[in-house]
Amino acid sequence: VTTRVLIDAKELGAGRFVAKESGTVAGLPAASEVFHQLDQGLRFSSETRDGATVEAGQTLAVVEGGLGSILAGERLALNLVQRLSGIATLTASFAAAVEGTGARILDTRKTTPGLRLLEKYAVRAGGGYNHRLGLADAVLIKDNHIAALRRGGLGLGEIVERARAKAPPGMTIEIEVTTPEEADEAAEAAPDLILLDNMSPSQLAEAVRAVAGRARTEASGGVTLESVRQAAEAGVDFISVGALTHSAPALDISLTVEG
Repeated sequence: VTTRVLIDAKELGAGRFVAKESGTVAGLPAASEVFHQLDQGLRFSSETRDGATVEAGQTLAVVEGGLGSILAGERLALNLVQRLSGIATLTASFAAAVEGTGARILDTRKTTPGLRLLEKYAVRAGGGYNHRLGLADAVLIKDNHIAALRRGGLGLGEIVERARAKAPPGMTIEIEVTTPEEADEAAEAAPDLILLDNMSPSQLAEAVRAVAGRARTEASGGVTLESVRQAAEAGVDFISVGALTHSAPALDISLTVEG
């Protein structure tokens, strides 16, 4: 409404997206789509690419055309680019911390409602990998599932076998465990993945030895930038980090309007 009452519909201008701090960019195509939806006469030109590292003061993109349309789309476009670039930047930090170990950084289910696909895209732009795009993509047997089934007398191996029998053919089966002993028990049924939940680095290493290649392993729970290298060096295949999407600070980016 502010733009409608103040800006003449015929006035032209340009908006320049400028990084105010260094980081990894993500979301420029989303910003372009915002302006395209508002006004197909606007021209959006990226001066870098998603996944690139940028420095403070660097121009990321320029949008040109009707000034009213640029101002109308400014906040939404910035919100998307700042949020997604923040996720990509944090992901890049985690990926750099485990470089050379063979471990891959994964996202989790902890995404913002309505932004899941964009946030998972930003993880990939930062050098991470997607655990699942949605809850229907794989069977992930968590603690509450296990607690419910143990009441019926099922062991971890039997739970995995039940999942494999009932899941669509070829679907990934993963089960969560909390001790190296449980990892050994679950591995007997050869799930695709065993999630090692909230284990110390020494416990992770012990669990990896217990699994002995019968399944891939994933460390999860409480992993920070300070501890992720130790988790990777324990020999796990994957490390999932909820903070990538639920706690990433937005990258500071501004849009400067020019005549």
